[in-house]
Amino acid sequence: MRKELNYLETTKAIDEIKSFFERQLESRLSLRKVQAPLFIQSESGLQDIYDTQQILSFTKENEKFEIIYSLNKWKRYILERYGFSLHTGLYTEMKTIRIDEDVSETCSLLIEQWDWEKVICKEDQTIEYLRNTVKSVYKSIRQTSIFIKQKYPFISVHLPKTITFVTSQELKLLYPKQTPIERESLIAKENGTVFIIGIEDKLKSSILHKFKHPDCYNWSLYGRMLFYDKIIDRTIEITSMGIGVDKKSLTYQLKQLDGLDRLSLPFYQRILKEQLPYTIGGSIDQSRILMFLLDQSHISKVQASIFFENTLESIQDTKVLK
Repeated sequence: MRKELNYLETTKAIDEIKSFFERQLESRLSLRKVQAPLFIQSESGLQDIYDTQQILSFTKENEKFEIIYSLNKWKRYILERYGFSLHTGLYTEMKTIRIDEDVSETCSLLIEQWDWEKVICKEDQTIEYLRNTVKSVYKSIRQTSIFIKQKYPFISVHLPKTITFVTSQELKLLYPKQTPIERESLIAKENGTVFIIGIEDKLKSSILHKFKHPDCYNWSLYGRMLFYDKIIDRTIEITSMGIGVDKKSLTYQLKQLDGLDRLSLPFYQRILKEQLPYTIGGSIDQSRILMFLLDQSHISKVQASIFFENTLESIQDTKVLK
């Protein structure tokens, strides 16, 4: 019978994983930890606008504030404002509330992730640079898995030494009859881990593989890292990352989505005028990494969020973190 960590062991292991992983991330990517805002001024222009999502907001002394939805614009702004040098960057522990999320065993209303971004030069805007960075992030996760397994030998987690790379177009050719989600599940289960490059770009069939925001990362130099989680028998997204948009990719991507009217906004103007640094960055789902590395079958076992009774009843002997 598989041994499980009890409540106190789990809370201790969470701290151990976070501390070890952050040291790995710092050294491999040359990052410095900073504090992230929970809310920002609505007129700051740093909020990421998602037309299908509801943004939480409040008013204080006649000024409107919004709960941060994503740090994509904020990270790039901070790199420029505080003059981070070439090939250095920042990371932060982001917490936010997304009330429109589909709650499941791997997702709740509370979002906890490591967000990171670093300064690169124009010549670094290549697939090869992206792949090398992905390898560094993967090595950080794998080394953390080895560390935690040494402390708790009964944990079953095992990650392959290398991660598989595939483009969205190659994936479509491999599984032409399957949907994008089905293709992802098949390739991840077959290899254990996979990074799919270019998932934001249009395939040759002119169908968007999966829509994301057009003004953060270059669709063709962006991707997602997927793990097959045998505990829950499904594929989970661990992290997404990519190279930030420049004036060419920004204009192209906004045009694809009929959003060229946004180019008049201050943030977009700074990209068009090349006033912001070239960057690479992404977000790493903290709760899913904890779930995966600790053999947990539900996010409620590693996260202090709200879970409804019908959800908790479906999890036997659950000790929810509060």
